[in-house]
Amino acid sequence: MEINLLVFELGIYYNKKLAYEKNVGGKNMAKKPYYITTAIAYTSGKPHIGNTYEIILADSIARFKRAQGYDVRFQTGTDEHGQKVEIKAGEAGVTPKEYVDGVAGEIKRIWDLMDTSYDRFIRTTDEDHERQVQKIFKKLYDQGDIYKGYYEGKYCTPCESFFTESQLVDGKCPDCGREVIDAKEEAYFFNMSKYANRLIEHINTHPEFIQPESRKNEIMNNFLLPGLQDLCVSRTSFKWGIQVPFDPKHVVYVWIDALSNYLTGLGFDLDGDSDPMVEKYWPADLHLIGKDIIRFHTIYWPIMLMALDIPLPKQVFGHPWLLVGEGKMSKSKGNVIYADDLVDYFGVDAVRYFVLHEMPFDNDGSITWELMVERMNSDLANILGNLVNRTISMTNKYFDGLVSNPGVNEPVDEDLKRVALDTPGKVAAKMDKLRVADAISEIFTLFRRCNKYIDETEPWILAKDEAKKDRLATVLYNLFEGIRIGAVCLEAFLPSTSKKILDQIGTQERDYLQLDTFGRMEQGIKVTEKPEILFARIDMKEFMEKLEADKAAKEAEAAKAEAMANGIDIEAKPEITFEDFGKLQFQVGEIIACEAVKKSKKLLCSQVKIGSQVRQIVSGIKAHYTPEEMVGKKVMVVTNLKPAKLAGVLSEGMILCAEDADGNLSLMVPEKEMPAGAEIC
Repeated sequence: MEINLLVFELGIYYNKKLAYEKNVGGKNMAKKPYYITTAIAYTSGKPHIGNTYEIILADSIARFKRAQGYDVRFQTGTDEHGQKVEIKAGEAGVTPKEYVDGVAGEIKRIWDLMDTSYDRFIRTTDEDHERQVQKIFKKLYDQGDIYKGYYEGKYCTPCESFFTESQLVDGKCPDCGREVIDAKEEAYFFNMSKYANRLIEHINTHPEFIQPESRKNEIMNNFLLPGLQDLCVSRTSFKWGIQVPFDPKHVVYVWIDALSNYLTGLGFDLDGDSDPMVEKYWPADLHLIGKDIIRFHTIYWPIMLMALDIPLPKQVFGHPWLLVGEGKMSKSKGNVIYADDLVDYFGVDAVRYFVLHEMPFDNDGSITWELMVERMNSDLANILGNLVNRTISMTNKYFDGLVSNPGVNEPVDEDLKRVALDTPGKVAAKMDKLRVADAISEIFTLFRRCNKYIDETEPWILAKDEAKKDRLATVLYNLFEGIRIGAVCLEAFLPSTSKKILDQIGTQERDYLQLDTFGRMEQGIKVTEKPEILFARIDMKEFMEKLEADKAAKEAEAAKAEAMANGIDIEAKPEITFEDFGKLQFQVGEIIACEAVKKSKKLLCSQVKIGSQVRQIVSGIKAHYTPEEMVGKKVMVVTNLKPAKLAGVLSEGMILCAEDADGNLSLMVPEKEMPAGAEIC
């Protein structure tokens, strides 16, 4: 009884809160600003579903805040400088800018595919960003917070981070677990210790600053309390970065560059000519980041802001990882799952639902193809899709699709109404604490209650008695109202599905701040005649067979594409007839002796056994093979070529080689063991 009373009082509180937020977001008062950012994605390659989870999570929070009446600014983007990008661009044979243009475009495509509603996609190669980073670096240097020195230590290239020996885990990078290298170079350093005590005080007096609580303990106990080391903030070992304005051989190190985006993306100007958005939206309400970069956002970034005399963000939330089974996604393990592949099989909203619902608040979540199918069938197809479909179908069958509420109520209706009215407040309470998975669970609790209501009221039995027609209409109306309230709450998480539901039931009552009353759905409206299947059930066995077949086909296509990419097109010679070809004689030869041709930089002279004969053949392969390497090889030889002298040495045939685009040569050798003299045909 006490628990039910508490739940009831909680519902009343949040309904009042909704009414207040409606007033805040209404015409009488300006909307309250809310600024949310994700970490900017590093342009080293295509993001997998674990990377994509963050943008979906941020989008759900941004959409929910908009529904509550906030003036939301939602920013994401790409981190595009650094040694790793420079290396990858070189491997691809393109400039770093060309490389990041391609990767940033792919990241933006994935973000757009997942129906995310960001307001700006910032790139650290944007001119306005680069200009402000240079100003920030110079100001910190001019006021003595940055000084020049030497760095010598362990360096992780993928993470672009230096570590001391004590920070390594089993001799490897503590962040990514990869190998580190010894590095020494001239660098500029940021004096972290100058601001350490001030940051510790801020964290202690603002318990909401680092969330979840476990992340705060990690930062305090592992980094701040033992004492901060000064931070390396420039590099000279690569060029792809923002130049230090007063020392061009240095580039600004990734973290000052990347972290500044949260301000520069608003139009921040260090000289005082900032866009009005800075005053409106800063300090940021929420930096949403992965737990692996919590240190940079809760130590380096706030200290940098303190040095610039800029207010700190209100909260940094380090979300957990999305694992494949029990392990991290890794190309080397072959277990990487990409968002667009999931969308091809399940659709955008099903993928959004899975990653939001399956991720605990502060523990890692897990994704597998089997789990996706299970959630698709149990939650989306059965609980939600079936509920909407059969409610619309019964209305079409019994009332020609018209919705009405004669008000023939019974006690069984009250619990459905209570659950429906409690849901918006419960969702808001969970979202206030960023417990997104729990918020979605509250919505599906309402959908489950609607399904139970159908079993309790048995509309198909009511339809058999003409005297109970008004009661049947009331039952269906109550169902639609429960579905409507649930669908409006669902918009932040599954925006497309929410719209489809509300469109199919024909209602225009879609304001989250108006969910404080049961019965707002219009009467006299008509539901769709042919309800769309929101989520179709999937046969697990058939799906897994198709998945394996598709995987094999993709691997074959990738192998074909790689072979084509590595191929060389050469200028075609005139066509010949078979008779022309038949004039040439090819045989296997065995090299029994070889020496360099005197006075020649290119030629080797080989003694080649062909059948019972030994021929002397001169070849221009000295740059690619030593005489010692040639001896003993079986090679392919043109044996009826007219003898000729090369550099004064007689050559009685031609040894065949292949040549790549860079002029490298490789001897053509038989795949299987063949005797000297065997004919090549």
